[in-house]
Amino acid sequence: MSVSKQRVDAEALCPYRLVMEHVTSRWGVLVLIELLERPYRFSELRRAIGRFSGRDVSEKMLTQTLQTLERDGLVHRDAKPVIPPRVDYSLTGLGREAAEQVRSLAQWTHDRMAEVEKARQAYDETRRAYDETRRAHDEAREAKSRAS
Repeated sequence: MSVSKQRVDAEALCPYRLVMEHVTSRWGVLVLIELLERPYRFSELRRAIGRFSGRDVSEKMLTQTLQTLERDGLVHRDAKPVIPPRVDYSLTGLGREAAEQVRSLAQWTHDRMAEVEKARQAYDETRRAYDETRRAHDEAREAKSRAS
């Protein structure tokens, strides 16, 4: 099955999930948040995302992300016929709405990170204790089985 056929099938089955994946993808979130500030040229956007996230996005991945968001109607690509070529990326009205929602979620995550870390620690400690108890129980059962 070709990639385009798979995409059409997936879109027909659950189009909402695909848009959600595009908006909340690793780079999609960062692109949308950055473009809330202002339009960017490709290389400017790539550097801004790197500064914001602390990780560089590859040209290929940024291109794919921008194309996907453009296809979904969230990003506008403005290619000017000049030498050298100039392409600016900005948010559409729909993209601005999505970006504001994503930014709110990102802010909530930032604001609640200490609580998340506490919950993770509590979970890990409980899980570790459970695993140790389970392991001791399994070893005791094996020892009893061997003794029989």
